[in-house]
Amino acid sequence: MTKPQDKLRGWAAARRTILSGLRFTSLRLRLVVVFGLVALTAAVSASGIAYWLNREAVLTRTQDAVLRDFQQEMQNRAGVLPESPTQDELQHTAGQMAASSQRFSVLLVAEDGSGRTVVGNSGALDTFSLADVPKSLRTAVGRQQSITANNKSPYHLYWQRIIDGDKPYLVAGTKVIGGGPAGYMLKSLEPEEKDLNSLAWSLGIATGLALIGSALLAQAAATTVLKPVQRLGIAARRLGEGKLDTRLRVSGTDELADLARTFNHTAEALETRVADMSARDEASRRFVADMSHELRTPLTAITAVTEILEEELDAETGSIDPMIEPAVKLVVSETRRLNSLVENLMEVTRFDAGTARLVLDNVDIADQITACIDARAWLDAVELDAERGIMSLLDPRRLDVILANLIGNALKHGGSPVRVSVRVSDNGAGADLLIEVQDHGPGIPEDVLPHVFDRFYKASASRPRSEGSGLGLSIALENAHIHGGEITAANSPKGGAVFTLRLPRDPSALTETPAEPNGANVDGESA
Repeated sequence: MTKPQDKLRGWAAARRTILSGLRFTSLRLRLVVVFGLVALTAAVSASGIAYWLNREAVLTRTQDAVLRDFQQEMQNRAGVLPESPTQDELQHTAGQMAASSQRFSVLLVAEDGSGRTVVGNSGALDTFSLADVPKSLRTAVGRQQSITANNKSPYHLYWQRIIDGDKPYLVAGTKVIGGGPAGYMLKSLEPEEKDLNSLAWSLGIATGLALIGSALLAQAAATTVLKPVQRLGIAARRLGEGKLDTRLRVSGTDELADLARTFNHTAEALETRVADMSARDEASRRFVADMSHELRTPLTAITAVTEILEEELDAETGSIDPMIEPAVKLVVSETRRLNSLVENLMEVTRFDAGTARLVLDNVDIADQITACIDARAWLDAVELDAERGIMSLLDPRRLDVILANLIGNALKHGGSPVRVSVRVSDNGAGADLLIEVQDHGPGIPEDVLPHVFDRFYKASASRPRSEGSGLGLSIALENAHIHGGEITAANSPKGGAVFTLRLPRDPSALTETPAEPNGANVDGESA
């Protein structure tokens, strides 16, 4: 059956993999986008310039041909009309002019013999009329220019491009020199516009193809560049997971190959350093363990002697010389302290070696705390706020060690009464057990708070010798960690120190295996 913690770890690993893939995809996407933007900018710029140049060339070529033909028709046909032509003559001449190869509409305007304005229309392009000619163009055509050395003609040819009904047209006009009708021409540019639209579509398709091609090239470049980076990331993660023998395959002489070589050299140096440190750490742990075991044998004999001496001190006969009684009391006290230190060192060695295990049992927390307080005769100094029936799966012996250290530390360095409260908190992933131990002392100095769980740490240098060893709170913290919990220290706003033990109520991810028969003695020395 799959445990909840296994599901959580599997989900976390899957999330890390997905996020890693998204980060890699994001880098690939940025590279593709940059390539695409560069290609798009280049293609749009080239297409825009090409379209503008072709547009001007097409329109200029058509315009020049039409104007040249219109000017020639004005000279050859309108120029032979009488000075005061009739409307029929204008109509006939306009029809002849419109029959030229350019196929434009013609409008001729003149005055007949009676001074009345007559108009001749070729009849094409929806009966081209004078209203279709822009007023500015009519004004320019009718304006007579001064004859100068640089201007030998009083009238000129004027033209203008207009839009009528979403269709482009070229309109031009001039007047016969020497007296005669004014002529206007209207030419549709719709065929040229269709050609230019086709060109624009072609350039747009070419731009799209260039963009797609650049994206494919960027994808290929990204694969070439980012594949080694991906391998480097995988190798770095494996290295972070403790697989120090991880190495990268090096090929080529580029910067990525240099990076792979550097990674391999770094991994090799790290593996050597970690192996050396592990060997030294193992030797140090073995030394502490061996020393603790070696000390236990003489300590057993010394403890037996001190027990006899203590019995003699308590005897009514007073068989011990009063002169040496203080020395005997000191020997008894220091022997107990040394015995506690050896037991604590052995417990710390188990935690460092990773051999500490849990013996899980479903216990009533209120009963467990009461038993801990009663066994140490703290009933008068401790207030318990805990409902019966709060069950939790944990190691009773290790919980007793944690509680004894926290409560003993509060009684020794805080002030009674010490209040122990129990409650259940929902952290979103499951229920947690919270046990708070609060004293009524002066609290913990702010500079000491970060170090209260450090081994052998004592807040005051003026009391280097005490009943404790400075290992009690660190052992309590290690016992909380092996349950999957945590201990935090803080100062209460109302005064006094507060130690909060947080434990999961069902640490099912932990393996229930036999633990060592020797437990750590209570040691409240910390702050």
